[in-house]
Amino acid sequence: MCGIAGVAGVTPEADVLERMGEAIIHRGPDDGGLLLDDIAGFAFRRLSIIDVAGGHQPIFNEDESAAIMLNGEIYNHHDLRKGLVDRGHRFRTRSDVETVLHLWEEKGERCLTELRGMFALAIWNRRDRSLFLARDRVGKKPLYYARLAKGGIVFGSEIKAILQHPDVRRDPDLIALDHFLTLQYVPSPMTAFRGIERIPPGHWLRWRAGQVELGRYWRLEYEDKFREPEQELKEELLRLLREAVAIRLESEVPLGAFLSGGVDSSAVVAFAAQASSQPLKTFSIGFEPSQFDESSYARLVADKFATDHHELVVKAGAPELIDDIVWHYDQPFGDSSAVPSFHVARITRPHVTVVLNGDGGDESFAGYDRYRISRFASYFRLPRAARLGLQAVARPASRFLGRGRRIADVGINDQFDAYYATLVHLHPTRKAGLYTDDFRSRAGEEISPTLAQMRATPHAALLDSMLDTDVNNYLPDDLLVKMDVATMAYSLEARSPLLDHKVMEFMARVPASLKLRGGETKHLLKSALRGILPDAIIDRPKMGFGVPLGSWLRGSLKEMLLDTVVSDRALARGYFKPAAVRAMVSAQMAGRDDYQYTLWDLLLLERWHRMFIDQPVSVRSGANEATLSA
Repeated sequence: MCGIAGVAGVTPEADVLERMGEAIIHRGPDDGGLLLDDIAGFAFRRLSIIDVAGGHQPIFNEDESAAIMLNGEIYNHHDLRKGLVDRGHRFRTRSDVETVLHLWEEKGERCLTELRGMFALAIWNRRDRSLFLARDRVGKKPLYYARLAKGGIVFGSEIKAILQHPDVRRDPDLIALDHFLTLQYVPSPMTAFRGIERIPPGHWLRWRAGQVELGRYWRLEYEDKFREPEQELKEELLRLLREAVAIRLESEVPLGAFLSGGVDSSAVVAFAAQASSQPLKTFSIGFEPSQFDESSYARLVADKFATDHHELVVKAGAPELIDDIVWHYDQPFGDSSAVPSFHVARITRPHVTVVLNGDGGDESFAGYDRYRISRFASYFRLPRAARLGLQAVARPASRFLGRGRRIADVGINDQFDAYYATLVHLHPTRKAGLYTDDFRSRAGEEISPTLAQMRATPHAALLDSMLDTDVNNYLPDDLLVKMDVATMAYSLEARSPLLDHKVMEFMARVPASLKLRGGETKHLLKSALRGILPDAIIDRPKMGFGVPLGSWLRGSLKEMLLDTVVSDRALARGYFKPAAVRAMVSAQMAGRDDYQYTLWDLLLLERWHRMFIDQPVSVRSGANEATLSA
């Protein structure tokens, strides 16, 4: 596990490589940079997990014609290595990273289909002076790049590293900021910086002589459905889950698990505890007030599997943590559950270096309440005029759907619009009241990538369209970014068994009726886990990783909110109508939480502007060390 960065196509300056390396969050004992030749250089930071003593990066092949850096872990490297040795490859280390390099020598980009794990990698080929970059199937590990004016390319695990290159500008991308305000995250492949892009999940990029080629090597297929009986599917699912957990237990450093008390993390803890010879260390976060607190469920699971359990109760949002979040995420990131993610990573790191989690379960097993929209698919396919005459159906349905109540508040054309309405923080129909005319014209009215994908690649079952959209958008650009950044900020490696591609491919072929049955989400998973997990865990309502954001904005974060979003400095940017912003703040202070998520996004957007756009980006490793103007 390491953070990676580098340049190709331009003369690599040693001091630039050094700054790029210093900008990466984690700092390990073998940090540094390397000039590969006159037009390429790598920089890296390593968190040693496998082959701690010998796996220093970059790693070269036998004749040193190619070098690799990899951020992540390859869980099937032992099996791959055996075949490579049998075919004559000579290894210098026990590292999983070296396995990938030799496999690439044989198969080029086709090697990616044989990897089982999480990764962002860079390979420099000295023979043809080309650079090969790639990300894992679902986007667990990040990788950004910028094309330089003279034909070169600069890349990194973090945008901060790319910004250290003197030819990369720090200009905000207003289209990306508009998408952020809509979705609470910036969707791939764009970033909040004009000219800096993100390699999408399941893709590779090849640079050679100033030319860039981008290719996709993996995507879930939902149409070829299983016909086997439900019992057989349950048995196969349990086999795959146990295998996915077991292969992620390899580590030369202490390992534990996050435990929220939900079905997904509880299942991971159950299988990890059963496969471990020592009590598994588990970690959870509780909140005050109690309606956001799941810790009692986590304790129930911890007791069931006799884990060594650790728990923290968070009573208020810490203003100093906000700037840490802005610093580490590199671009505006509005998912407020980043706050508890940072807290749980902080309490976990003193005990372990590797931690399992339950990320990805909702997108494979159909866990979100909003997926219940699929039960009303026939209603949303009616002509709009007919739907307007059936409001008696629409309003009860929207109340039943929880977040789906947003559907009733905006105009929709079809079932895709209805689902999209449940995903957004700021619906496009409401932007006119907040955006200035200048910002609206400069940001444009580009359709959201989430809605564009649903319309472009519809599936036979509406539920599969929803799942596919989330796997390609919300999962990699929000949830996985949140967890990867929060854990790496504390030099902690997070592993996600439910994101194993074999588990995901299996679930994509499970009929929709076995994922969502009546009003029950995750039907097949819950049915399979009955008797393994306590019934109280399987039958409990879903909570999510929520925080008492509204009360925080009126309490511990009030001063920061007022000093930031309605400051002269923020309003002078010309993005938002001052009267509209002040009205939202007044409503929040009066006890109304209607605008809490939009205000949170505005707060983080302005702090990001001050930290990344208004001044040069420091390479020091914490927001509290950066120079910030209040």
